[in-house]
Amino acid sequence: MTPRLNFHTASPEAAKAMLALEEASRSLSIPLALRELVKMRVSQINGCAYCLDMHAPDARKAGITQQQLDVLAAWRESPAFSRRERAALAWAEALTRLEATAAPERDYAALAAEFSETEQADLTLVINVINAWNRFAVGFRSVHPAREDRDAA
Repeated sequence: MTPRLNFHTASPEAAKAMLALEEASRSLSIPLALRELVKMRVSQINGCAYCLDMHAPDARKAGITQQQLDVLAAWRESPAFSRRERAALAWAEALTRLEATAAPERDYAALAAEFSETEQADLTLVINVINAWNRFAVGFRSVHPAREDRDAA
């Protein structure tokens, strides 16, 4: 895949705005592990290899288990996730696929049962920020670096 554009150099102001939004989202009420889990799921949905490559090590460092990462695409069928994680993942999917879901009541009800109003707003920002990053990376065909361990296993 050939990159289309390095948006960081094309528009330093746009990149600066995205980085400021990312930094702001890190100081909100959503714990790091849950933020990383949501970032991974949203990036899977959006097909963003760049963000998946970036966030998988971060997710493991934050305490997301390898099993959770392995079954994340099928989280609804796995017992590896708590009710709170399930509510966050359902909300992330609903907002990422907004044209298809219209953010259904069942997903909002699950969210409201597990998260305070502040946490709901904070989680929604986290979801929106990773969706924005995915759109930059996929749209401009950002390529993640190859790793030395790519042939391992």
